[in-house]
Amino acid sequence: MPHPGVVREGVEVIPLCDAVGPMGHQIARPLDELFGGPDHPVWQQPPWRDADRAEPWTLHFHSYLLRTPGGRTVLVDTGLGGPDSPAASWAPVPGRLAAELAAAGTRPEEVDTVVLTHLHSDHASGSLAADGTTPAFPNARYLVQQRELDWLRAAGSPMLAAVVEPLRAAGCLDVADGGLRLTPELTLLATPGHTPGHQSVAVGERRLVVAGDVVLHPVQLADPTAGYLYDEDQPAATATRLRLLSELAQAEGLLATAHFADPFSAVR
Repeated sequence: MPHPGVVREGVEVIPLCDAVGPMGHQIARPLDELFGGPDHPVWQQPPWRDADRAEPWTLHFHSYLLRTPGGRTVLVDTGLGGPDSPAASWAPVPGRLAAELAAAGTRPEEVDTVVLTHLHSDHASGSLAADGTTPAFPNARYLVQQRELDWLRAAGSPMLAAVVEPLRAAGCLDVADGGLRLTPELTLLATPGHTPGHQSVAVGERRLVVAGDVVLHPVQLADPTAGYLYDEDQPAATATRLRLLSELAQAEGLLATAHFADPFSAVR
């Protein structure tokens, strides 16, 4: 069953656990190598100095369902997808997003907006049905940042053919250039660094932010300067993380994360 969720500014926010598991061995690293490096000061702070850094990092893969007072149904990220998805080489596919949505009482056709925080395979591979061409959420507009698409093209990413082009061919792909008001309660935020076009969704004035991979592990709450090894631009990611956590702290808000065991973290 999905987590019961929370309500902020009248918006119901329900985390959907698509999967739980470690990274594949080809990209797995000790925890301190992934976050800041073994010499980063955070690893001398309790409780992190006593952590077993050699243990595999077990990720929870969360998407989020947002229901607004005006009747909008927004899905943030579509998860891992099926057994043959682009995430299959490193993540615990298949995802169970469809079952999580059903348990939350939402049918795929009821979703009217899909926000893809970024186009890594664990966040966007569930965007299409099993045939690889039909949108999994047939009545939804899918929203990505132009900078993300530009980066994918420059990198020759397989996510272009696997996700972007089928969505474009289906006529349901919308492209943003920075921030955007989605509803009176929801705002799209540009949060670059993990990828160039990473984006997040804020509820109210930072009362809650669904932040994708801005913060990937609790160690980054203890010290936001502990950068992630696989951030595309570590300085930009660190600057974004510091800014977002400061804004959340001022608002006494909640951080909704993609990979923590507990989907919500209070930021003070």
